[in-house]
Amino acid sequence: MVKVGIVGGTGYTGVELLRLLANHPQARVEVITSRSEEGIPVADMYPNLRGHHDITFTVPDVDRLAACDVVFFATPHGVAMSMAPELVERGVRVIDLGADFRIKDIELWEKWYNLKHTCPDLVAKAVYGLPELNRDQIKGAELIGCAGCYPTAVQLGYLPLLESKLVDHRRLIADCKSGASGAGRGASVGTLLCEASESVKAYGVPGHRHLPEIRQGLSGIAERPVGLTFSPHLMPMIRGLHATLYSVLKDPVGPDLQALFEERYRNEPFVDVMPAGSHPETRSVKGSNMCRISVHQPQGEDVVVVLSVIDNLVKGASGQAVQIMNLMFDLPERSGLEQVALMP
Repeated sequence: MVKVGIVGGTGYTGVELLRLLANHPQARVEVITSRSEEGIPVADMYPNLRGHHDITFTVPDVDRLAACDVVFFATPHGVAMSMAPELVERGVRVIDLGADFRIKDIELWEKWYNLKHTCPDLVAKAVYGLPELNRDQIKGAELIGCAGCYPTAVQLGYLPLLESKLVDHRRLIADCKSGASGAGRGASVGTLLCEASESVKAYGVPGHRHLPEIRQGLSGIAERPVGLTFSPHLMPMIRGLHATLYSVLKDPVGPDLQALFEERYRNEPFVDVMPAGSHPETRSVKGSNMCRISVHQPQGEDVVVVLSVIDNLVKGASGQAVQIMNLMFDLPERSGLEQVALMP
């Protein structure tokens, strides 16, 4: 049984970890931390977990966390890097759902997150947490920087095209939409029901913190720097993320794109390449760890349109983190993640 610690248990990704791990046959949550909710039973804050987790929130304590096999950081940026060095040194495997270990260029990270990084040496050792890209490296990793939600949907959508060098890597456009839970559980006027309902809004178009992460990933896949325009949008829904991805084919009469995607993801348990002509919906992945993808070549011309949908809290965060844990501890990759999406 894998002993699990979670730092930051009251945010959306923290409670999603608790939900998923409640039904994991080979993992048990031993420690769940929250400075603001110390002493409160998890089930009192989240009644959906009654009967599943008999545990209370405690303040973060490195000694208690070090008794775990793996510690998840479901925290804002800047938290994991303050505790990860000692945990790693003491033999604990660390999975950070935040941004502290995703970007390899420290100066770039400090620019986008407006914070001094306190353990750049660990960034070099950290493995980027996208299983479909780094499965073998994840298995032996001590520290994981779990991929963000937008970066997951975008990279999975572009991966087969860039690996095969079929598209112009200088001209990529990612038009993405996310539910309000992507902004976290903290109070914010912009995500209040009366503000976000019945409205669609672009944000972060001049520059979004996920942009350097996506560029880093796509450039690694393409083996050269990519040109990317990334436009995120807030949608009037709680969870779900839809990425519409555009690229230009070098040769419009090239390989069968449907066959290319089906072959690339044939053995991936959490990527579903849908039949030709499909238009995946966010509701088809709600509550699940699945990414559903379809690929289109409108009118047979030189533009490729890939549609990629995920649940931003599951495959875009906590589900992906559990998938990573399974790989790290040589467990069945689907363990704790076989939930069918909720419809309607």
